[in-house]
Amino acid sequence: MPAPLQLTADVLTLKLKHPFKIARHSYEEVRTVRVVLRDADGLEGLGEATPQTFYGETVATALAALNFYSDYLPETAFDLEEAERQLERVLTGNNSVRAAISTALHDLVGKRLGVPLYKLWGLDAGKAPMSTFTIGIDTPERIKMKVREAAQYPVLKVKVGRDNDREILTAIREVAPTKELRVDANCGWTVKQAIRNLPMLAEFGVTVLEQPLVRTDIDGLGEIRRHASIPVIADESCIVASDIPPLVGKVDGINIKLAKTGSLREAIRMIAIARAHHMMVMVGCMVETSIAITAPAHFTPLVDIVDLDGAALLADDPYVGATIDGGQLKIPDGPGLGVRAR
Repeated sequence: MPAPLQLTADVLTLKLKHPFKIARHSYEEVRTVRVVLRDADGLEGLGEATPQTFYGETVATALAALNFYSDYLPETAFDLEEAERQLERVLTGNNSVRAAISTALHDLVGKRLGVPLYKLWGLDAGKAPMSTFTIGIDTPERIKMKVREAAQYPVLKVKVGRDNDREILTAIREVAPTKELRVDANCGWTVKQAIRNLPMLAEFGVTVLEQPLVRTDIDGLGEIRRHASIPVIADESCIVASDIPPLVGKVDGINIKLAKTGSLREAIRMIAIARAHHMMVMVGCMVETSIAITAPAHFTPLVDIVDLDGAALLADDPYVGATIDGGQLKIPDGPGLGVRAR
């Protein structure tokens, strides 16, 4: 019988280029957990857990969960379905950890077969959409500086949800009068505020509204959608595939993030279910390295909206993987994830 896979993990402390602010909080650095799965031949699969306190995880809980799961590792990376059943059974509520292990398993499989993940799934890398670049909440002067630094990106995703939303959008339009703008309120508005803000969004040419309300207010999202002339996308309100049916008719689309979804295979299921309900699909990210960014990049030919700029917000990304050139997402051709150390 072959030796089981071996798991190691360590913590990465990642500095940001600029302090990053959203409606809920702000921060200047993030801590993620790098996961390495090594098979009997010494081949390594990489993954990354990006724990979010919003979803009940911390770096400490991630490390504890990884230590616990090390006793349940499959004997081969090819046993993906059984591995993910085990993950869901023993690591309930540790979605970022499950995503890291899922990513590392898929990386190993791709390396074993000598093909990138997108080819493993039969996808065309040339059909990956453009990626947005995120502008966090800040003063008008710093907003303008960030927009100038993001000159290569034709589409900006703007964080709103505090009391200076108009000020932020005004500052952006002063230096980027023609760029496409999409906004993300990160649960920062009420229904009344969101409806009241819709004319303002139209005034500034905003094309997408993401998660205006707290995650539990599904009916409120439906009320906003009835008043909106632009797509309303659910992020925090949509974690896994079973969250999609209650959102049908309430929003126009969903945002998939591996750190909340829990695995690459669950993400693919979410895309299929959303498409069955004629919903838009967006793929997003946390602030994390190119390991965690590249994993979802491989299935972006299946989605409508891409927001995979998390590594671009870092002062020093320790890995090279998926890149964004002039806003265009480029998926690496190397086997597995195609990620390498910088």
